[in-house]
Amino acid sequence: MKENELGLNERLESVQDYQFEKPPHLIKGLPELWWSGKRPFTSTQYFPAQEKEQHGDEVNGWLNKIFWGDSIQVMSHLLRDFRNSINLIYIDPPFDSKADYKKTIELRGRKVTNDHTNFEDKQYTDIWNNSDYLQFMYERIILCRELLADDGSIFLHCDWHKVHQLRCIMDDVFGPQNFVNEVVWCYYGPGSPGMRQFNRKHDNILWYCKAGEWKFNADAVRIEHDEKTLDNFKDGLKGSGFIAGDYEIPDGKIPEDWWIMAIAGRYPKDGIKRVGYPTEKPLPLIERIVTAVTEPGDIVFDCFMGSGVAQTAAMKLGRRFIGADINLGAIQTTTKRLINVARDLVKELPNENEPKYTGFTVYNVNNYDVFRNPVQAKEVLSQWLELQPLPGNAAYDGMQDEWLVKIMPVNRIATKVDLNEILSNFDVKAATKFADEHPSSVYQKIRLVCMGHEPDLAATLKAEVEKLGARVEVEIKDILRDKSGLTFKRDSEAKVVRKGKKLVIKNFYPMNLLEKLSLEKTNVEDWRELVDSVMIDFNYDGAVLTPTVTDVPEKNEMVKGEYEIPADAGVIRVKITDLLSESLELEVK
Repeated sequence: MKENELGLNERLESVQDYQFEKPPHLIKGLPELWWSGKRPFTSTQYFPAQEKEQHGDEVNGWLNKIFWGDSIQVMSHLLRDFRNSINLIYIDPPFDSKADYKKTIELRGRKVTNDHTNFEDKQYTDIWNNSDYLQFMYERIILCRELLADDGSIFLHCDWHKVHQLRCIMDDVFGPQNFVNEVVWCYYGPGSPGMRQFNRKHDNILWYCKAGEWKFNADAVRIEHDEKTLDNFKDGLKGSGFIAGDYEIPDGKIPEDWWIMAIAGRYPKDGIKRVGYPTEKPLPLIERIVTAVTEPGDIVFDCFMGSGVAQTAAMKLGRRFIGADINLGAIQTTTKRLINVARDLVKELPNENEPKYTGFTVYNVNNYDVFRNPVQAKEVLSQWLELQPLPGNAAYDGMQDEWLVKIMPVNRIATKVDLNEILSNFDVKAATKFADEHPSSVYQKIRLVCMGHEPDLAATLKAEVEKLGARVEVEIKDILRDKSGLTFKRDSEAKVVRKGKKLVIKNFYPMNLLEKLSLEKTNVEDWRELVDSVMIDFNYDGAVLTPTVTDVPEKNEMVKGEYEIPADAGVIRVKITDLLSESLELEVK
């Protein structure tokens, strides 16, 4: 049986636990960052992944990997095969910037009889409770340490919002002795009216190794010497990092730890097209990092992938890669980007000594495919449950009758790890006082809303709260089993037919997108203006989509809609993806 055919019970039975050692550097006298509800993170479990798509072929037995899912579960999945194996981890996590990041969705044509031809779609939110953010990052940085090779490097990209605290966490997890550099990436840009401080125009990139050893390809990243340095060398003067006359001056110098890689705004004028994803970083910035600390064939990993800049850099430079993101828009954007990069690379003459790893597979982790957007998911569930808001309460999403309601992470099985947020915000003082005054009464009634869960989830929460001196009643509402009246998302509609030797898409109506545009199907003159891409597998094996047609047009172009059917075609499966990154898959007989 394939892994993506496993049911809930089988997947739970396949759980494998991983234990982490406490960092040996946590010794008496060493400073340690503390926050409200800080919890040790000493174990995790294996989470299954379902292979969904394959693009391109293996090279030297390797296919790159893209995962759609929560980063903590993706990394837990990877521990089975990649523990102590990743050569470079680059992460560009949330900055706690107190902002929602949106992407402008714009129709590819202008034929609709409606004024709403574009709108902003929320991609993700970056608004956190401080303690939740630090615990979130702490757990993921620990997993990064477990995946990193002994001579590997991790680069954590952040800015002024949290760099001071993240450096403390990095010291905590990796040890201050394994700090290598703090790179400051500088860029220009206008200020805001009424500013009362200097214009904040740089990001911070923290570089740590794992065990005191790391790769550094100095000659690969050198930049031109200043004229003064060259003149000093010719004149036999000492300084500028060398002793004149003792050796030949290197062909360029190693860059400083501050990089000015922009002319205006965040992006350099390098001729590289941006894809418009929120917080997208420039490719030359990531290429310098990849080049500096990895060799061809090394593995590069990024679990906050966004638009896939790190994966693009790895593919271009002949490195293998693994990427992950919780946002479906990021998966779709990266997939399209990598298809185009691979297409350009295969046109180049092959180099057997330095192959390019252009093939990749897309996975879902823990069947992460019911909701498109976890931010919108909570909004849908809160409305469906008719929750009464609880302002200022970080632990719960609302009140339903006398029950405190916690919406667990969507699109995956709820685990004991997910209880940490409730436990870290539990008011022990109030609970103890209540228990003293009402020894036989229940302090709180807690309802957990989830999509599948570990069998002992409720019992675990009750037991943990009892350790804190209180009694609670716990109820689980599993919306995989009870979703009467709940619409996760409106299904798309399409008509695809054989017409002689051609496959023809007659129409396509993405209902969620039409609703956002306030459009009726009758107002759409050309369905193609609603489509981001079309992929066709002419010999579908019933499990993994392996498209031989990838119709991914440029922004101002539209998909073809008609495709030649090869003579050896078998079962035909078509995947149509709309501008919201939502997809419809169907088989054509």
